[in-house]
Amino acid sequence: MPEIIDSPRGVDLGVWLVDKPAGPTSHDIVARVRRRVGRGVKVGHTGTLDPFATGLLVIVTGRATRLTPYLTAFTKRYTARVQFGATSPTADPEGPITPTGLPLPSADAVDAAVADLVGSSRQRVPAYSAVKVDGVALHRRARSGGAVETPERTITVLQARRLASSDDGSWLDLDVTCSKGTYIRQLAVDLGETLGCGAYCSRLRRTAVGDLTVDDSVDPDEVPDRGYVNPVDALAGLPRRDLDETERRIVGHGGAVSWEGDGHPDTVMLVADGRLVAIGAAVDAEIRPRVVLS
Repeated sequence: MPEIIDSPRGVDLGVWLVDKPAGPTSHDIVARVRRRVGRGVKVGHTGTLDPFATGLLVIVTGRATRLTPYLTAFTKRYTARVQFGATSPTADPEGPITPTGLPLPSADAVDAAVADLVGSSRQRVPAYSAVKVDGVALHRRARSGGAVETPERTITVLQARRLASSDDGSWLDLDVTCSKGTYIRQLAVDLGETLGCGAYCSRLRRTAVGDLTVDDSVDPDEVPDRGYVNPVDALAGLPRRDLDETERRIVGHGGAVSWEGDGHPDTVMLVADGRLVAIGAAVDAEIRPRVVLS
């Protein structure tokens, strides 16, 4: 488990676990944190949550914004409520919600459809999303009434299981672990199409990003006093190379150090005294720094 530190230290190289409430956008949360950590400090996040969604939003500050690609790459875990028997053009509660009047699926049919979600597939990006095509966000085109040709991307669902469901079969709560870039509300729409009744995602909560969990997160207005995670712990799971003092100076100046680990991973943490110094790539028998942080 990552070390959760209740202190304002680390703003210049900070990873913070925030529990996003329903309503504000992820950009709104970043703005709130920016006001608290001070002007001139870069602030970002490592994976958008829709306004209606809640849960873990990983915020990065200062030099840690350079870690965004690595944190974004981790798998995500969600709990979601799939509402059957109705559709939504946004695939979420923003609606408008239109009942289909079609028969609700049996429990056996639902379980079979959920099992079929697991694996790799091509997913079409929802029309109401922040993905940009020709420089324009898809949701802006959709809301203006323009024609929207949404791209497809390859996703992987590692786990999908039933948590609970209503007695009348009108809704289903799912626990889903998936690759980055997966739209859970589109999975809900897909289930509705597969089962022939229509569906949308009425609730969504992100519970984990890699080894980071929402159980350790704090309210956005508690940053930077609480919720700090050592970047080394935030990136747990990546290959690691510990440095002595001489090697730390070499890496700090962009120099390579030896690599005797397994294979040739393209992402290796370079750590000295428990602090993240750089991210490097193993090439032949060396690790060459890509991002130097300290």
